[in-house]
Amino acid sequence: MSQSASSTSLPDRNKPAEWSQTRPGERCLIRVPAADTNGAYSLVAIVSDPGDGTPLHVHQNEDEYLFVIEGTARFALGAKVFDAEAGTMVTLPRNIPHAWGNRTDLRLRIAAVCYPGGVEEALRIIAGGGLIDIPALAARFGVIALGPAPF
Repeated sequence: MSQSASSTSLPDRNKPAEWSQTRPGERCLIRVPAADTNGAYSLVAIVSDPGDGTPLHVHQNEDEYLFVIEGTARFALGAKVFDAEAGTMVTLPRNIPHAWGNRTDLRLRIAAVCYPGGVEEALRIIAGGGLIDIPALAARFGVIALGPAPF
């Protein structure tokens, strides 16, 4: 027996995309929020301009899986620094220091899956603007900033 869901019980994936700027040089689109998966995962599309990147940080609550769609991303994962070209999936396990960035002259597009989901809500808060206590926000979502990326 198959089950069906009414169209009103599923998220509307046909709505116009609402890209948000989360820092200069980075735009994000929360494609699948954790709320749509009962917290199992979230999916965020990211467009990163040349020179953009994250600081070195640790996620305490989730693993990240970053798929490079376009361009080349530079990653720091633990003591390793490496580049990942389009078509590459990089696993960033929780509790391992990591960073990623765009160190090329071209746009970088990645898809980030977080398992479990929930941390994407920090992006929504940052994009909302206003006075934000970033260290308190990071602590709320179990993210520890460690300093600049080592590349």
